[in-house]
Amino acid sequence: MDAPKKIKITDEKAGLHKAENYCAYQERSQQEVRDKLYEWGLYTSAVENIISLLIEGNYLNEERFANAYVRGKFNQKSWGRIKIKQGLKQKNVSPVLIKKALQTINLSDYMTALTRLIEKKARTVTEKNAAKRQYKLQQYAFSRGFETELSLEVLKNSEL
Repeated sequence: MDAPKKIKITDEKAGLHKAENYCAYQERSQQEVRDKLYEWGLYTSAVENIISLLIEGNYLNEERFANAYVRGKFNQKSWGRIKIKQGLKQKNVSPVLIKKALQTINLSDYMTALTRLIEKKARTVTEKNAAKRQYKLQQYAFSRGFETELSLEVLKNSEL
């Protein structure tokens, strides 16, 4: 079966209304909205006009998006700063806003999350060799976006 044909929007007002609904549903980056508008078939001039109107109407706020992204990825997915930073870079958020948003993470909460993550993983690692076991746990923490130095510190302080 053929996929249903996507309806293209050519009217700027209709595009604005649809984009307002898209932004009201959840926080979005400017790049996400821009991509969606192009996907809907709008032209460059209309896309840029709509983006500026969304910013004026406070539907689109890059700083608010960055803070929500950081909170969500840290609290819900237990991602570390490195992985969160990469995700924000992919969404074309400015480095200044990325830095500011990452500073909203409380250091003690960050260390608690890292410790909990490593302890949970340690229960599933079957490696008997202590050095290999520590390396596997460190690599796991790194894959979740946590800094190597911090994961080493947690591993050194805990008896895993």
